[in-house]
Amino acid sequence: MNAAKTLLNFILAGALLGVVVASWLGPNYLGWYNETPYATQTMCNLPEVIRKTSADLISYQGIGGAAGAAVFLILGVLFVRWTHRRARPLEKQTPPTTPPAAA
Repeated sequence: MNAAKTLLNFILAGALLGVVVASWLGPNYLGWYNETPYATQTMCNLPEVIRKTSADLISYQGIGGAAGAAVFLILGVLFVRWTHRRARPLEKQTPPTTPPAAA
């Protein structure tokens, strides 16, 4: 159960980090992607552009959260395996205790 908690913490941290990175990089990418070429002036339907840009940002945040969760899940599995492998030799070093003989 302890390993499941550790993995869940890694997944949640990765998802949060992915959403933060997508929120930070997303607006710059969307601005670059929706920029008109050669600085020409264009007419556009502004409400449609706003809806599309908002939907794109939300989808990028979802993709970033999923990617972060997947990467941190892999890191969490490696971390759990490393901690279990490191803890086993310590358990084997303790000698078994026998109760004292009755007189």
